[in-house]
Amino acid sequence: MQRIAVDMDDVIAAPLPKHLQLFNQRYNDNISINDLQGRYLTELRPHLEKEILDLLAEPDFFRDLDVMEDSQEVLELLDREYDIFIVTAAMELPTSFSAKYQWLEKHFSFLNKQNIVFCGDKSIVDADYLIDDNPKNLEVFKGQGILFNSPYNSHVEEFKRVDNWKDIKSYFIDNKK
Repeated sequence: MQRIAVDMDDVIAAPLPKHLQLFNQRYNDNISINDLQGRYLTELRPHLEKEILDLLAEPDFFRDLDVMEDSQEVLELLDREYDIFIVTAAMELPTSFSAKYQWLEKHFSFLNKQNIVFCGDKSIVDADYLIDDNPKNLEVFKGQGILFNSPYNSHVEEFKRVDNWKDIKSYFIDNKK
């Protein structure tokens, strides 16, 4: 069976809305998702970089994130025809391990728990495909990289891009028939 590695943050889990909401509340700001076209929050407010990253490092931050629309249904379909691996660069935020695992257990319990990979450098991932929102992870990946659309990667053009989970279903299932 072919393997599909799937990033967690901003691919199946939606941390960006929560991150912006917390940032705006705590720092009395009004940044919207539209303001992030082609940029990260830390680029808009470089003087608050540590504080921005500290929000993500809060132990419960990842525990109650929204699920990306259609991701559960499509991954359940893909799981029948592919080996699915969830790969998340948790080494940057070691305080997130427990919350991320509990979130995955709650929302993606149908996936094989042995196929959850907490890593740093995703070049170690041995899969045929990697679906990720971060171009730097796709640059080091040896298989077919698929860029999941996000405001901050809107300027990236060198990878196959998908806008949502319906596009992923079309790419892997509908076009296969």
